[in-house]
Amino acid sequence: MIHMWTVISAQLELTLKFAQWSKMERTIKLQIWDTAGQERFRTITSSYYRGAHGIIIVYDVTDQESFDNVKQWLNEIDRYASENVNKVLVGNKSDLTANKVVSYETAKAFADEIGIPFMETSAKNAFNVEQAFMAMASDIKNRMASQPAANNARPPTVQIRGQPVNQNSGCCSS
Repeated sequence: MIHMWTVISAQLELTLKFAQWSKMERTIKLQIWDTAGQERFRTITSSYYRGAHGIIIVYDVTDQESFDNVKQWLNEIDRYASENVNKVLVGNKSDLTANKVVSYETAKAFADEIGIPFMETSAKNAFNVEQAFMAMASDIKNRMASQPAANNARPPTVQIRGQPVNQNSGCCSS
């Protein structure tokens, strides 16, 4: 089940999607912000990295410049996202084989070099699209399961024990 909202302003278009799957022994709920690679609004979209558990970097396999921009997007992620955010590299439009300029091997080698998963998708025919999100959700689940549980105890506190104020002393007492 996917619910989608598009926010359009004179400055920025973002699509917010909520997806829910019943996989991996439980229901998975994803909140997905699609910035559509808006280069001119990079500083605005950087705020969406904060608090993200996972980021899918998508490029167009028929557009070399799109693939070249992946490094810049990864720099933005490293700058603004949490240190251990999960990342997946996705080459979209894999159905356009005649127009492909970024080979699977090139993109896979790059992803392997930086240590992130890679896959190709086709949004047009839904090839590997759900798998990309499920791979991301699975990676996030595994990372969070391996982290120590948050300390549920009360946070450390400081007790303040002041001395009672003597109302009969000081310059203003009668």
